Amino acid sequence: MPHSPTFTQRDASNPAFWDERFERQFMPWDKGGVPHAAQRYFSSITHHSNQACLIPGCGTGYEAAFLAQLGWDVAAIDFSPAAVAAAKAAHPACADRFVEADFFEFQPAEPLAFIYERAFLCALPLHLRAQLAARWAQLLPAKSLLLGFFFITEATSKSGPPFSISQAELDGLLAPHFDCLENNPVDDSIPVFAGNERWQIWQKRD
Repeated sequence: MPHSPTFTQRDASNPAFWDERFERQFMPWDKGGVPHAAQRYFSSITHHSNQACLIPGCGTGYEAAFLAQLGWDVAAIDFSPAAVAAAKAAHPACADRFVEADFFEFQPAEPLAFIYERAFLCALPLHLRAQLAARWAQLLPAKSLLLGFFFITEATSKSGPPFSISQAELDGLLAPHFDCLENNPVDDSIPVFAGNERWQIWQKRD
């Protein structure tokens, strides 16, 4: 993990926290591409690719660009203006997919087939986790999916971001509304997540 510069912003729930890091190009959570498991999965479901999907906390937007190329109606949002600017600059062909918005207030234009999770849950302060899980459940119709990558350790980390979560706590957040369909190790994690990342697919119940 790169050496951390000195930052003035310490509250990860404030967009300025992320602006400062994007502007100084300190992004140890950024893979710079699409993880293998996501590439395999999205490429296997292209027959559904005219549907809407959402990527909260999209950062530099590699997955959004990949999904747009496959034909998905993808909305990629971030509440950091610097993150959205970085995504638009990195992916000019689909710059219109990147929107500055707060996930807890954003309303999709169409019912969602899935929400893609990667380094969003682990970026949020711990006190927002229950609110996040409730919002996932609220936005996803029955049978639609919450899928992506989760930073899992035996015990929830108290310092971060990134903040890891235990599998037991994640189950407690999601089990009231979702069933877990897939839970697999990840073979190409970046150093900050290495050995503690899982690809999971959760389906919203009726």
